[in-house]
Amino acid sequence: MKDGLGAGRLEVIAGPMFAGKSEELLRRVRRAQIARRGVLVVSHALDARRGVGRVSSHSGLGVPSHSVSDAAEIAALLETGTGTADGEAGSETELVAIDEAQFFGVGLVPVVSDLAGGGLVVVVAGLSVTFDGQPFAPLPELMALAESVEKLTAVCSVCGADAAFHVRVPGAPPVPDAGSAEPGGALVPVAAHVGGSESYEARCRKHTGA
Repeated sequence: MKDGLGAGRLEVIAGPMFAGKSEELLRRVRRAQIARRGVLVVSHALDARRGVGRVSSHSGLGVPSHSVSDAAEIAALLETGTGTADGEAGSETELVAIDEAQFFGVGLVPVVSDLAGGGLVVVVAGLSVTFDGQPFAPLPELMALAESVEKLTAVCSVCGADAAFHVRVPGAPPVPDAGSAEPGGALVPVAAHVGGSESYEARCRKHTGA
């Protein structure tokens, strides 16, 4: 890991589902790879929609990743050398890309702060809002600490307007009451929350209750 020489930074890509967050993260990863910078891509073990150990977008773009279940494992990958950087042969990791940040919880905040403070560029993508319209930790905290924030929107499935929210569709697997802090509630992600267009729709503010 690099020394903290001022080069480290935190970049956050946030928004609702179907906003292109993973695609933007992958674009930055690819750009770094073209520049022959060492890149470490990390995903959460809960998200196995397109296979474990892979970050993919809804459009089909994807790259291999290291699948972990706890934020502390990200630092361990770098410290032990287990997470070999994907870049020029023998290159040192310069960029850490973390997808689906909401699954890691607030424990991700000190981890990425330490990585950025150590001179790494950390790119984090995740949901800024839950399916019932609440701020989704740790994205608010990460956005407050980031050097740059890109807030993306999707397209409302009802009217086609910019959509900053998403909702669960009828027939999606049941979850506890909205706002519950119990596992499975909107604020505590579990496997039942992981899904795509079969479980969620993007909505504008006007149609969040439609």
